[in-house]
Amino acid sequence: MAHDLLIRGATIVDGSGAPRYRADVGIKDTRITEIGRIHTPADEIVVADGLILSPGFIDGHTHMDAQVNWDPIGSCSCWHGVTSVIMGNCGFALAPCAPEQREWFAKCLEAVEDIPTDAMMAGIDWTWETFPEYLETVGRLPKGINYGAYIGHSALRMYTMGERGLSEKATRDDLKKMGSSVVEALRAGALGFSTSRSTTHTTPSGSPIASRVAEWPELDYIVGEMAKVNAGVFQIGPDISSGKAGRAFLKRLRKLALATGRPIMVPTAATKQGVRPLSSEYQTDYLDEVSSAGGRIHGQATTRSINAIFSLKTYLPFDVLPGWKKFRSQPIEEQKRFLSDPENRRRLVAEEENMKPRDDVAQGGGAATTDPRKPDYANLFAMMDVNWNDPSISDLAAERGQHPVEVIMDLSIDNEDQIYVQPIINESRDDVLEFLKHPRTLATFSDSGAHVAQEMGSSLPTHLLNYWVNERREFSLEEAVRMLTFDNASAWELPGRGLVRAGYKADLLLFEEATIKPQLPVVRNDLPSGSRRLVQKAEGIVMTVVNGEVSLRDGESTGANSGEVLKGPLASTS
Repeated sequence: MAHDLLIRGATIVDGSGAPRYRADVGIKDTRITEIGRIHTPADEIVVADGLILSPGFIDGHTHMDAQVNWDPIGSCSCWHGVTSVIMGNCGFALAPCAPEQREWFAKCLEAVEDIPTDAMMAGIDWTWETFPEYLETVGRLPKGINYGAYIGHSALRMYTMGERGLSEKATRDDLKKMGSSVVEALRAGALGFSTSRSTTHTTPSGSPIASRVAEWPELDYIVGEMAKVNAGVFQIGPDISSGKAGRAFLKRLRKLALATGRPIMVPTAATKQGVRPLSSEYQTDYLDEVSSAGGRIHGQATTRSINAIFSLKTYLPFDVLPGWKKFRSQPIEEQKRFLSDPENRRRLVAEEENMKPRDDVAQGGGAATTDPRKPDYANLFAMMDVNWNDPSISDLAAERGQHPVEVIMDLSIDNEDQIYVQPIINESRDDVLEFLKHPRTLATFSDSGAHVAQEMGSSLPTHLLNYWVNERREFSLEEAVRMLTFDNASAWELPGRGLVRAGYKADLLLFEEATIKPQLPVVRNDLPSGSRRLVQKAEGIVMTVVNGEVSLRDGESTGANSGEVLKGPLASTS
């Protein structure tokens, strides 16, 4: 039997965590057919001496529900070795959705996930209403990677209850309709049901999103309906607005986990700032305790801090100030000329000095809390590389003998793509490492597809391999690949993926062990309607294979659209 593709002489890190070995891999149709010393012919032979062959990476926390409509390759995830994503997290989804609700749904996604409404309205051929119809649409779209999806609570509640979904308790009839819709979605292929209790998730007017209006018994009922059919993962965005709120949230989630027995996915995050004092140790102990009591729960971990990101091409911390507003809408070259003028610089620095200090704003209350905050320059970093060792603006100012604002001006003039990073969650490397090391967490919290002007999360896999494996030596390559592949495939019950095994789907990655890493991000206006986003590619990845077809070579699309819809187990028995 001739193979479609033969990868010869690769060093295989197979996703199981077992030691690497050298072998050939034969692929026919969509699957791995043979591993070993292969002598049969092939339509294409790739010589992989000195290269690592692993399963394609799986990212379980994305918001690519809109992007899949206009971006066949699945960027930026595809550039970092990701071959499968799961979208619809935290209750945000585009289905079910009545025709008259479409723009409202888009505006809510923009308010929370920073996906421009104009890009969605221009880039989506919005023909569906129900979740099964949405999944059918995704199935028909050209896809360079695989997509699975949750049915989202906020979308479901608005579809079922209309405007009441933003203010009222669900009636018994509402609950029955929502429960039936979730089971219908599971039978159509949904991987589960998602929601959010996060106080940062608000509508465009600042009111709570629909899922936050729901009371816990509503979640008990819906997840209970999932339990009746023994299918579906429950994903939830946590309330960590304070230590007290966070502990109450986790206590109530424990009750639901034990009552329903459904697998639970919850993001894990810690902060040094003191406003959300739930330590990484507290959260990992919680995961252990729930599991010991009989619950099925995973934490979702990032591989670095979660950041606010600034640049001349997107936002700067001073954009709300009158003097800055006057020129920030001009072309970049004009802005650079403006910032080079000594008199302009003097006025802009003086205006920044009138901003309220962060502590004053935090403690003032009332109208003072709406005033722009003076940046904490010790916690604002100029991104110089991808190794998490960037200098702070405060240190650069001291080194140069300049005001911090002048440092930002000069760096931006010298490099209009200069990125500034302000860590807001998981600032501590120790916290991030504790989450990643814990056996009940998954390396999968990228948010890819969301926060498009502030997005570096798509590089989660290559950052793990570059920083935590090659730089810090905290994980072996075998361990890290397992975390990105088989661990995630197992958690979401995706059979036939996540390992290099005969009979498994041929989702594969060929890369250079020593050089795989993210590139520095740049701003591009490549969304529908010309909207901007942060684009980050990677180095060291030679080839990506999705369902047996080469989708990327050296980071460039081949035009192959071999991606599939990932469906849950209930779909195959319906």
